[in-house]
Amino acid sequence: MSMTPALFIILCSGEHEKIQMAAMTASVAAVSDRPVEVFVSMNALALFRKDFDKICYEGGDFSNLMQERKVPDAIELFQQGKMLGEMKIYACSMAMDVARIELEDLMEELVDEAGGLTKFLSDAESGQLIVF
Repeated sequence: MSMTPALFIILCSGEHEKIQMAAMTASVAAVSDRPVEVFVSMNALALFRKDFDKICYEGGDFSNLMQERKVPDAIELFQQGKMLGEMKIYACSMAMDVARIELEDLMEELVDEAGGLTKFLSDAESGQLIVF
């Protein structure tokens, strides 16, 4: 296990650019031997649904550029980070309740489990926290 403090990421935005930056940050950290934990809530939960359609991305000009230039998708980056490094992804249980999303609705290859913000923040005290 790495001696580098873990990176904790809260991802709640549905904006393509923020989702992409969170995925890039998480995957680079994970493949650089840094443990990563991602807490996915609110509008970002849609990205992790089994039925998510990339056409639904909300974003500005840079989102359009990324799609035109076929930049590796955020989902691919999260998958690479999980495959090549130490990364856990948690779905916010409160947001799941509000949106009536079940754990079975989410991509099991990405989402490890549902969890609460209180525990995530408590765990994050031992590392670095970033919010997207």
